[in-house]
Amino acid sequence: MSEAETEAPRTGGRHGDDTRERFELEEVGFKEVPKKWRKFYRYWGGPGDLLAPNEVVCPVCKVVIRSTRELRAGDKVYCMPCMSRMVVIEGADGRLEAEVIF
Repeated sequence: MSEAETEAPRTGGRHGDDTRERFELEEVGFKEVPKKWRKFYRYWGGPGDLLAPNEVVCPVCKVVIRSTRELRAGDKVYCMPCMSRMVVIEGADGRLEAEVIF
């Protein structure tokens, strides 16, 4: 068997990972960004607001950042309303949180 035959098959996706859940995003009334980007943000409903696996709260402006793919620790996200760059981390309680890097 050649070396090429023993390698694991590559999966699709930019980083070779196609196991993430995909989401269809709809505009939900967030008007603080240009129309093209509105579906990627929504207002946070406070501590009782349950986040989907594709959402994380910006710690700077308290806006929910949404993705078309499931978020995981290490992913980078951008908050257009406050222009912050963040990395997704797993919090002490197991939930995903955003940590500002710029």
